[in-house]
Amino acid sequence: MEVTRVFDILPHYALHFQRNDALCGKQNGVWRHYSINQYIETVNNISYGLMQLGIKKGDKIATISSGRPEWNFLDMAILQLGAIHVAIYPTISENDYKYILHHAEVKMVFVSGWDILRKIENIISEIPEIKDNVYTFRNLRGYRHLNEVIELGMANPSPQYLDEIKERISPDDIMTLIYTSGTTGNMKGVILTHRNIINNFKAIVPIVPIQSHNRVLSYLPLCHIYERMMNYAWQFLGIPIYYAESLPTIADNMREIKPTIFTTVPRLLEKFYDKIIATGRKQKGIKKRIFFWADSIATSFELENVSKLYRLKLKIARKLVLSKWKAALGGKIDVIVSGGAAIQPRLSRLFWAAEMPVLEGYGLTETSPVIAVSDFFENGLMFGTVGQPLPGIEVKIAEDGEILTRGHCVTQGYYKAEDLTKEAIDPDGWFHTGDIGHFEPKGQLRITGRKKEMFKTAFGKYIVPTIIENKFNEESLIDNIMVLGENKQFAAALIVPNFNDLRSWCDRKGIAYTTNEEMINHPDVIRKFKKIVAKYNASFGDTEKIIRYELIDYEWSVATGELTPTLKLRRNFIATKFADKIIKLFS
Repeated sequence: MEVTRVFDILPHYALHFQRNDALCGKQNGVWRHYSINQYIETVNNISYGLMQLGIKKGDKIATISSGRPEWNFLDMAILQLGAIHVAIYPTISENDYKYILHHAEVKMVFVSGWDILRKIENIISEIPEIKDNVYTFRNLRGYRHLNEVIELGMANPSPQYLDEIKERISPDDIMTLIYTSGTTGNMKGVILTHRNIINNFKAIVPIVPIQSHNRVLSYLPLCHIYERMMNYAWQFLGIPIYYAESLPTIADNMREIKPTIFTTVPRLLEKFYDKIIATGRKQKGIKKRIFFWADSIATSFELENVSKLYRLKLKIARKLVLSKWKAALGGKIDVIVSGGAAIQPRLSRLFWAAEMPVLEGYGLTETSPVIAVSDFFENGLMFGTVGQPLPGIEVKIAEDGEILTRGHCVTQGYYKAEDLTKEAIDPDGWFHTGDIGHFEPKGQLRITGRKKEMFKTAFGKYIVPTIIENKFNEESLIDNIMVLGENKQFAAALIVPNFNDLRSWCDRKGIAYTTNEEMINHPDVIRKFKKIVAKYNASFGDTEKIIRYELIDYEWSVATGELTPTLKLRRNFIATKFADKIIKLFS
């Protein structure tokens, strides 16, 4: 059957793939599998229940939760009523929650549990429309549970009326609002339609290697449009989806379920690799030398024009070392899809060498999200690029280097913000991404930075900080870095050490580790970072070199405010928070 609205995926799934593990989540230490038939039955019962509660086409229902089967049940139930799903990140501030719930005129809220309720309890009391319409995915005293909606629906089935509602839903109807960070402080509600999302995942489908044993591990929040769109793609292809328990359990979950496909952001791959290297450093003698020899072979990996000698070395490296890297992630991975931020080419080479191919994609929430992605076809892969634009999507480079795109992927605009919509989408329909880049001779798109993040030094030289940051982030002792220097005489940086690796380094050097604050001021640590900065500065011209830097004594995170939910730097926030240190750097 034809899939023209997102909820059409369900009958399509049932027709083509009768699976008993369509969606899987872990409860009390045990994986619970939901068949496609259970999935559809639960979705319909939730729709019936929501109908009884007065939900109709155009109403807004919000979810604040990590990925789980229940999120999908609710998502499909909302969409087949023609209501609008406002998917909210579980890691934003109380002020952002308040703004979104008011701005989107939300009528009902579903949350994962106490962790979220604590953040929004005060807000709920101030919004009469949702005060008595907060539900949870866990049984919590004093709050309604999703099961109450399901039971209400089971007691009041209305299949014919539901079918009539579904028939009146157009592919161009709004299906979701996703709020992203704005430049003025308020978040922007990106409007996406069924057509936006469906065209995007259908364009992705041909690049996925289809095998009967495929299974996906999902850990990114489903409010993240990249993970959400890919989840729709997996369901369209009939691939079982397993939801990780939490970020710290990902490696354990991968060893348990042995996924063949894994979607991620580069930050997690960096963390995996850091752990692998930390393990290598603990080896002794010949084992340690073999480990780092294999690592050097992996970092030299190329996709083509490889000598016979290198192929022999790679074969040996895979047998002795790299196969163990793959085994640590379940041992069955056929492809890793990376998005949300640029991945270091060195990191891509390492995973390819370990027979875990990484396909890098590029896009924004406003583009549903994928504009371009690497693939296994001719000219589809080139390290450091995001592949070629998807079919049906136009991309051009403006005179100032900005990437512009138009096509079925582009949002209708921002909710209640016509001025911002006109600013982002020009009269010819071109969406201005804010990213800068260029096309390689064979058509691959290379992203070189953010237009607003570029800065000019006092000498009139332009610097793209992300290029420098990505290079420095190759160092295992560096967890994060932000490059500064607008209108200054030189470039400087705030550097966050990888404190786990720093502790290991101190142990190897016989240095007693006390506190982070004391260690970043230890003479040996200061000397080590001086060498690191000199090493990576060698890759850049004089105007791009980091002349001065400051070590930070704690890890940046979403919770502490320095990182966005997709683990990008919040530059304005960091600049304000560390204003005194930055002034000192340039004084």
